[in-house]
Amino acid sequence: MIYLDNSATTQPYPEVLASFQKAAEQYFANPSSIHSLGSEVERLLDRSRKQAASLLHVDPHEVIFTSGGTEGNNMAVKGVALQHQNRGKHLITTSIEHPSVLEAFRALESLGFEVTYIDVDRKGLVDAETVMDAVRPDTILVSVMSVNNELGSIQPVEEIGRKLKSRPKTFFHVDHVQGLGKIDLPMDEWGIDLCTISGHKIHGVKGTGALLVRKHVSLFPLLHGGSQEAEKRAGTENLPGTVAFVKALRILKEEEQQNRDHLWKLRKQLREALSRRSYCVLNSSEDGVSHITNFSIPGLKPEVVIHALGEKGIYISTKSACSSKQPDVSAVLKACNFDYDRTTSALRVSFSSQNTEEDIKQFVDALDEAVRHLQAAMR
Repeated sequence: MIYLDNSATTQPYPEVLASFQKAAEQYFANPSSIHSLGSEVERLLDRSRKQAASLLHVDPHEVIFTSGGTEGNNMAVKGVALQHQNRGKHLITTSIEHPSVLEAFRALESLGFEVTYIDVDRKGLVDAETVMDAVRPDTILVSVMSVNNELGSIQPVEEIGRKLKSRPKTFFHVDHVQGLGKIDLPMDEWGIDLCTISGHKIHGVKGTGALLVRKHVSLFPLLHGGSQEAEKRAGTENLPGTVAFVKALRILKEEEQQNRDHLWKLRKQLREALSRRSYCVLNSSEDGVSHITNFSIPGLKPEVVIHALGEKGIYISTKSACSSKQPDVSAVLKACNFDYDRTTSALRVSFSSQNTEEDIKQFVDALDEAVRHLQAAMR
């Protein structure tokens, strides 16, 4: 099997699964219980929070454990909007955010909020000055992803964050789900107030993640009940998932530079190979992130190509779920003003550190064979 769909999810590390199992078996008590077993679990939860904070260079009180990217994004966007609507009801985001961000903003529009969606250029990038030009006295939130999950474009979050520092009443949220471990994101230095990360994108288990919330930010909680997670997220804590998530974070940080170098090497190999194929066109720009390469094969339906590769044990993906009225169109590529043939034939290859140069070679060979067969069948 050659798995090249790591932007969708990654295979959990064996050490992560071992951590999850040990925590589930030995630390099963409710951390809110006042007996000794509960206290033991609470101490492990606190220790996990401190470890995560150290690895992410934030204060432990700024780490709110969540069920992943979708919850973190909703908590940030809706939590800020509902808590601070007395100061203003204007929000800003981009046209190529993940659905968990876009749909959260659309839900807020139905509640009377006004949202400005910033367009992107052909590389899938927003212009920082355009973002700032959209900021108004009643703007309470700007949300821009660090790395686009479909195209791999790296947004100018540093420039946006530094510019927003002069507007302390406008909070800045970054969806860092695809960027974690791939690019640096110093929250304090760049003026980032909220940051979403996810466990299953870094070889953790599904249903884990965190929202990093700076001390000065107050949120309207999405879940009401107990006082867990600094009263920002009610509900019994997922201790095994949290322990596994922190274990994945630790492995990520220990191998970060080595993995980055490896991913850039794989990306270079794939881009060079695809650029020599007359049947495809690269959509990801040269200055995009290391682990995502998006390309189109005009004239072929992406799902047909994916199934043909799947029969050979090679797994890639197409566009992410989107709200386009044309289900075959990639909303992200359409936002980049690519033509119809490219937006309806896009494929995404996404690596992890576990992929090899031989994987890329076998993928390209299999792609050549699949395209030859499919094109011949159309004649």
